[in-house]
Amino acid sequence: MKKGHVTIRKLALLGGAAVALAVPSTAWAETLQEALAAAYENNPTLTAQRASVRVADEEVPIARSAGLPSLDGSATYQENVLKGDPSASGFFSDPDRQILAQLNANVPLVNFGAVSNSVSAAEERVSASRMGLRGTESELFVQVVAAYMDVLRDEAIVGLNEGNAEVMRFTLNETRERKEAGNLGPTDVAHAEARLALAESQLESARADLIASRENYIRLVGHAPENLEAPPVLPQMPEDSQQAVDLAIENNPEFLSAISQQKAAEFDVEAANGERFPRLSAIGGLNQYDYLGSLDQGTGPRNGDRGTTAFVGMRLQVPLFQGGRLSAQVRQAQARQAVAIEQVQEAEREVVADTRSSYARWRAAERVIESSQRGVDANERALMGMVAEVSAGLRPLLDRLNAEQELLNAQVTLLTARRDAYVAGFQLLAAMGLAEARDLQLDSVQLYDPVANFDRVEDRIFQFGRDAEPVLVSTSTRETPIQYAQVAPDDGPTGPELAVAGAESPR
Repeated sequence: MKKGHVTIRKLALLGGAAVALAVPSTAWAETLQEALAAAYENNPTLTAQRASVRVADEEVPIARSAGLPSLDGSATYQENVLKGDPSASGFFSDPDRQILAQLNANVPLVNFGAVSNSVSAAEERVSASRMGLRGTESELFVQVVAAYMDVLRDEAIVGLNEGNAEVMRFTLNETRERKEAGNLGPTDVAHAEARLALAESQLESARADLIASRENYIRLVGHAPENLEAPPVLPQMPEDSQQAVDLAIENNPEFLSAISQQKAAEFDVEAANGERFPRLSAIGGLNQYDYLGSLDQGTGPRNGDRGTTAFVGMRLQVPLFQGGRLSAQVRQAQARQAVAIEQVQEAEREVVADTRSSYARWRAAERVIESSQRGVDANERALMGMVAEVSAGLRPLLDRLNAEQELLNAQVTLLTARRDAYVAGFQLLAAMGLAEARDLQLDSVQLYDPVANFDRVEDRIFQFGRDAEPVLVSTSTRETPIQYAQVAPDDGPTGPELAVAGAESPR
C-alpha cells in the first residue's frame, strides 16, 4: 500500500448514503451475525440466566414430590445407662442395650388441591423464567449491536479526525511558506496553528472514544473487534407506532413474564388455601428390633430377644388450630397476587412507553440522517468554493479553516445519526420481541433449548440423582490484546482520502 492511500469501505446504514472508513486491508472480516453468535455462546450474563432457568425447572419436581409416596428408614442403637427397677411380675425388664430399625411409608391420597396448585405455580414460574431468558437475550443483543456500531462509528470518526489533522498540518506548512513569500501575515499563521492544535485535541478525544468502544465490545462479545463489516439491513419495520405496540404486547418477553408471574401467584393462593383442609394418607411401617441378648430370661416382648413387627393404616390430619399461621399464609399469598397484578400493568406501561419511544427515536434518527447528508453536501460545496476564493485572495484563510471544521462536524453528525438510527431500529425490534437468536439467523451456533432440561428433570424421582459439577461456560477476556486507536496501517491515510463517499475532496 502506498503512502497516502487507504482501503475504503462503505458504512451503509438503513439505506442511507455511505460514509467511507479507513480500515486495515485484511483477509478476515467479522460480521454482525458473527459477533452476536459469539456473545450468544459465551457471554456470562446470558449463560448465568440459562442456569437460573434450570433453577426454576427444579421447582416443579420439588412441588410435585409433596403429592408422591415417600419412604424413609432409620436405625437406632442405644445403651441404657440408667434403668428403672424391674416389675414385680418379672415380665418387663429394661435391656442393657438395643438396636431398632424402622421403615415407614406414606402415600398422600387427598390434599384438596394444595399439591396440584403448587405444581401449577411452579410451572408458571418456569414459563416466566424462560421469558426472562428471552428478555436477557434480546437485551444483550441490543448491547452488542450498539457496541458493534460504536466501533464502526468511532473508527470512522478517528479516520476523519486523522485526515483533518493532516490537512491542518499541510495548511500550516503552506501558510508559513506563503508568509515567507510575503503573501500572508502572522495572523494567518496563528490561525493555522490554533486549528492544528484543535484538530490534534479532537483526534486524541476520538481515539480515546474508539479504545473505550473496542473494550466494551470485548466485554460483551468476548474477543477484540477486527475489521468489522457493515451490518445487514434491518428487517421489515412497523408502519406506525401503533402497529409496533400491538406486536410488542403479543411478543415482548418482559410483559409475558409478568403475566406468567401473575398466574403463578393465583395458584399460590389456592395452594395456601388447601393447607387449611384435612389431608388423608395411607401409611405403613416395618420395625426390626434386637436387644442383643440383654433381656432377662422370661421377660420382654413375646417375640423374644429379637423380632419383626409391621403395620398398615390410614392417617387423617386435620388442622384445627395453628395460631393463625394458615390464614396468614392465605392473606400473604393474596397480597402477593395483588403485587403481581399491578406488575403486569406496570410491565404493559413499560412496553408501550419503550416501544413508542424506540419508534420515535428510530424515525427521528432517519430524518437526522437526511438532514445531515444535506449538511455534508452543502459543507463540501462551501469548502470547495472557499478553497478557490482563499487561493485567489478574495477571502482570509480563517474562512477556509472554519469551512474545514464545519465539514468535519457535519460528517461526524452524519456518522452518529447513522449509528443511532441502526441501534434505535434494533431496540424497536427488541421491544417487539423480534430481536432474539431465533430471529437473527445465527446459523453458526446451536440454539439453547430450555425445554430440553425441563423435560429431563420433570419426572426424575431417584433419591441420589445429580448432575455433573458445574463448569465455566463463558470465556475470559483477560488475555485479549489491549486495544489501541489504530484504524489503518502504519503507512496509512494522509487525510484527504477520508471523505464522504461519492464526493471529491476539495482539500
